[in-house]
Amino acid sequence: MQHGALRFLGGVPVMSSKSKRKLTEFLFLLPTLIAFLMVIIIPFIFGIYYSFTDWQGTGAASKMVGFENYVAAFQDVGFLHSFLKTLLFTVLNIVTVNVVAFIISLLVTSEIRGRNIYRAGFFVPNLIGGIVLGLVWQFIFSNILPTIGQSLGLSTLSKSLLTNKDTVMFTMVTVNTWQYAGYIMLIYVAAIQGISKSVMEAAEVDGARYWTRIMKIQIPLMANAFTISLFLTLTNSFKMYDVNVALTNGGPVSMFMNKPVQGSELLALNIYQTAFKYNNMALGQAKAVIFFIVLTIFSIIQVSYNKSKEVEA
Repeated sequence: MQHGALRFLGGVPVMSSKSKRKLTEFLFLLPTLIAFLMVIIIPFIFGIYYSFTDWQGTGAASKMVGFENYVAAFQDVGFLHSFLKTLLFTVLNIVTVNVVAFIISLLVTSEIRGRNIYRAGFFVPNLIGGIVLGLVWQFIFSNILPTIGQSLGLSTLSKSLLTNKDTVMFTMVTVNTWQYAGYIMLIYVAAIQGISKSVMEAAEVDGARYWTRIMKIQIPLMANAFTISLFLTLTNSFKMYDVNVALTNGGPVSMFMNKPVQGSELLALNIYQTAFKYNNMALGQAKAVIFFIVLTIFSIIQVSYNKSKEVEA
């Protein structure tokens, strides 16, 4: 007798092989699902709840305040400035990281000697922690480059680029590109290696030049890789925190809407400062929820746009 996923042999229920496989898969996934629930989902729900309260980080919230924290967030000049700086940083970072990563991916997939060594060398910076990386580059920008600039009489380099509000954002982009381009390079390398050599050879025989083959054949065939890389770079740029802290800690001070603000403070650092430095947990949670919504919207738009291009390609 058979009933659903169970079979009965001598009155004893026996699971079918398909049901056993599904149960085994679920049991293997269960620890990860529990961890995801405890570390991500539940804290996220509590975070949304606390953003509507006057919670200060200890004990229970005393009362609900509605959207007061969200209104306060948008009235916070520092938060608005950080939001704009994060958008600028994200745009610059997406362009530089992906351009550099694509160029070096072409290099390491060419016939150049020692290309495997180059691949490893370009990827190594990604293994360095953001705090350590920021401190190393802070020393370079604050000590080594000014010394070189003074000895060569270069006024631009005679002072630390981190103390100049006009150049500090570009230094952050430079550091992040140096660290992250090697990781994105691997995605492009995998995509390039997945393109049939016969297609490129046929185009070459037909007289297509090198850059023509790249622009007209290689890049359209790599559309899926660009979707993934742009998504990763977008989210990485928006969530930038460790390098921001170690490299500039939000400085230098600049003026925005006639008020002093931290010149290079990105959204993640602003949220952290609000919650832990100024001990305003509820406002920090509200900013974090806004941050999540904005990042989700931008990510959906980016992925949807790139997916549409994949279909056209």
